[in-house]
Amino acid sequence: MSNSVHHDDDDDDDTMRVLRWISALALWTALAAAATQDPTPETEPEYTAAAAVQMEPEYKDYDEQLLLKTLPGNSVLASFRFTTNGTFSAHHSLFPRSLAQILTHASTRELHLKFTLGRWNAERWGAQIHNGTSGGGTGVELWAWVEAATDAAADARWTTLTNALSGLFCASLNFIDSTRTIRPVTSFAPSPHHARPVRLHLLHGSLPREPVCTENLTPFLKLLPCSGKAGISSLLSGHRLFDAQWQSMSIDVSPRPDGAGVQVVQTVAMVLDIERSLARRHSPVPLPVPVDELRCDESKWYANADTCFPRAAASALPWSLAELFGRPLAGFCPLAQGRTHVCADVPAARPVFITPGAAETKTPAGARCFTLPEQAEAPFDLIVPESDAADTPFPAPPLYASRSFTGHGQEHGGVQAVLTNPSTSAAVEFVYLESLPWFMKPYLHTLRIALDPPDAAWPQPRLLRGLYYRPPLDRKRGTHLEAALRIPANSTLVLTYEFEKAVLRYTEYPPDANRGFDIAPAVITGGAGTWSVRTTSLLLSLPTPDFSMPYNVIILSSTVMAMAFGGVFNPLVRRFVGASEVRGRGRGERIKAGVARVVGGVRAAVGRWREGKRKAE
Repeated sequence: MSNSVHHDDDDDDDTMRVLRWISALALWTALAAAATQDPTPETEPEYTAAAAVQMEPEYKDYDEQLLLKTLPGNSVLASFRFTTNGTFSAHHSLFPRSLAQILTHASTRELHLKFTLGRWNAERWGAQIHNGTSGGGTGVELWAWVEAATDAAADARWTTLTNALSGLFCASLNFIDSTRTIRPVTSFAPSPHHARPVRLHLLHGSLPREPVCTENLTPFLKLLPCSGKAGISSLLSGHRLFDAQWQSMSIDVSPRPDGAGVQVVQTVAMVLDIERSLARRHSPVPLPVPVDELRCDESKWYANADTCFPRAAASALPWSLAELFGRPLAGFCPLAQGRTHVCADVPAARPVFITPGAAETKTPAGARCFTLPEQAEAPFDLIVPESDAADTPFPAPPLYASRSFTGHGQEHGGVQAVLTNPSTSAAVEFVYLESLPWFMKPYLHTLRIALDPPDAAWPQPRLLRGLYYRPPLDRKRGTHLEAALRIPANSTLVLTYEFEKAVLRYTEYPPDANRGFDIAPAVITGGAGTWSVRTTSLLLSLPTPDFSMPYNVIILSSTVMAMAFGGVFNPLVRRFVGASEVRGRGRGERIKAGVARVVGGVRAAVGRWREGKRKAE
């Protein structure tokens, strides 16, 4: 045993000598190379982010832009758009490495992730920004093209993708299981720029109840090259973003049109209320408007001292970047391909004032764009004063859509979707997609599609061009309904069907069971994927048991058991003693005996004290 240990020590000594020899050789080589180079100049050039842009050509593959558009009702749309190009290779310059590793591990070739909160008022604001392609339904919506040989392999990689994205964006995407996943047939199409023909599987899932908050915004900003420290991303604040009337965050990953890598487009859009934003100057916490500052419409017949119907502002309120976002724009992002561009789409009759130094250009659409200088003396701010010029909305969307529940009771119900074509000259063709939970079971034979008012020239076979339906399986998969529809010009189509409500187990109810269950919005796509519209989510009420009954049963059962057990346990354990065996025959005698003992003790103590005093004398 001792010989073997001694042999190991000798080997360690030999290894250490070899390592010392290699280290000395490396140090000698480094010193020789340094001696042959030019001496270091006395003043080294300063290494800045701008210098890094010039040193690394790949760093020039990033662009960002901010669009500000005034909307009717003293609202402003702010659309942030960040575009990053890169590859899934081991080298990452600007392309987010964390996202690339997830997509590579899950064999995902194309990804679309949407976080949305609020409702886009299409009747007042017009079509959604980017024709709705950058927005999603209420909550979280995710769809992706996964490369796999079989459906089972695709499902496994889809689970891997949702779990990884859940950790990256601090969201509950891991709850998108088989009951919340569908495979759309015609609603979505993959990018035509994939490098090679592969077998792609399209999977779609949504969480309409997911609350979108600051913990989702923080990882979103970390994916940007400047991470919210410079450029237009420095304006993004959770206090302003989530105080908007409508807001959306999206991440779209797809192949580049030239086939050289992958493109990531991150979009943040919000509709801010100018009056609410200006009120933050006086109170950071939103407070009710004082009574003397209310603008009431006195022309209403029910107007009185106790009733106030809000009156629209007579003119467009003034606003600025600093007032809307709580801070001015802190320069441009030095890693951007070009300088940061801020575009303002306001009426031509409304003036716009900016910080000196920015160059102004106009787009063919009439928007005024400002290019930030590389070295600005002060932060960039854009000021739009008060004006009487009316703000114009976006053009009308290709389709107006709304959806609601019909019927009554806790056993059956119905769904009604109202789809309106605002065009006065052309019909509109689109695909209507619904993903319903398994406990909401539609009756396909009750599906009705008709125009309102009816038109004999457009029967149901002419309106319905195709239908795909996949029924649900209890606790395994949800309902998948996909219909290809066509609406004539200036007409309204009504789609209705009935469904049955399933009874859940008591463990399948959420903590707030009486609130109801959120149903994902319907997805409407048309124009070969060039535009998209989402309806609002629905709140389904299911038969809900009285969850207080288990508590009542437990309390009653425990009380009965305690009384029964105590009634049996006491006679078995307690010792019964007769009255004649008790010392003392009454309460008075016991008190006298106690007093006698106390008096006797006092007398004994006094006697001992006197005896001691006598001896001392």
